Amino acid sequence: MGCGATGFMTPVSFYGQEKAPTLAARHNLRMHAQASSPKKQSLALVSLVVREYDEAIAFYVGVLGFELIEDTPLADQNKRWVVVAPPGASESRLLLARASGDEQAARIGNQTGGRVFLFLQTDDLDRDYRNYKDKGVVFVRPPKQESYGTVAVFQDLYGNQWDLLQPTRSVQPGVPAPNQSPHL
Repeated sequence: MGCGATGFMTPVSFYGQEKAPTLAARHNLRMHAQASSPKKQSLALVSLVVREYDEAIAFYVGVLGFELIEDTPLADQNKRWVVVAPPGASESRLLLARASGDEQAARIGNQTGGRVFLFLQTDDLDRDYRNYKDKGVVFVRPPKQESYGTVAVFQDLYGNQWDLLQPTRSVQPGVPAPNQSPHL
């Protein structure tokens, strides 16, 4: 594992194949970053490529119960700045970004190549599971008790897969317990 001028670990090439950082190397990098940097950062927005703004708002707000945080027209760019968030979320939000062009449109519904894309943590999985099922949300895996909590996998209106997760123990809001979720 090498450290470039930025101090970040980069993959090292062995016999022409790059090797990803090991768990221990990632832990050491986090410890180094925490010790040397007092700044606070958070992941504020994740872009979700959508076909049309209004149908995406109807699903995320009308079906999943997210809050519409912002819907601002950007007339000079022929688009809108549409931000939604799960109820009670304070830091992480979704930017619903309408696809522009064929390349982006091809990614709609498959932004992670079939893997679970996003993790929606809840305080009551049974309530949300029943509510979502009643509203027609497609679940590809029913609720299952795992060591880290109860999890079910659903698809959004485009086919992106989401974990609906109720942790068994207290974890940082919005973050599955380390080394626990099989989807990470």
